[in-house]
Amino acid sequence: MLNPLQLEEFYQTFSQNLSDLSHDGIIEVDLALLHEMGILESIYEEEDATDELTQYFHVIESLEKVTLFNEQFVVWIVPKMEGEIPITYALIAINQANQPRLEVVFTTAGVYNTPKYVLKVLQNFLIDMLETEATLTSFKKEK
Repeated sequence: MLNPLQLEEFYQTFSQNLSDLSHDGIIEVDLALLHEMGILESIYEEEDATDELTQYFHVIESLEKVTLFNEQFVVWIVPKMEGEIPITYALIAINQANQPRLEVVFTTAGVYNTPKYVLKVLQNFLIDMLETEATLTSFKKEK
């Protein structure tokens, strides 16, 4: 498993090259995205078993960010101020053989910049990435 110094090195590399390393660019969380992900319908429902997914992480907190990591993922949650507007960046990397690969970067601002929305969107992306990886692995096994 990666140690905190390695995690910081990967963060520095990724954060300095977001536009080059993020496949889909920086995704801005808005009403349309929340609706597309089905989060609006489930945001106030009782927590279900999929909520457990985001509980299986080691956590490193610093003044600059929160780092979540496990064998599969590394996530950096970074609150910032852009002008006078608070914004949160979330960087999600797949951790394969202790070589994180940046996959998704999203931001929340305004009414969407709450821990509940950040974690729900994060959870949605993690589940989607797990499903994609499982599909890719099944294709590889078939060949």
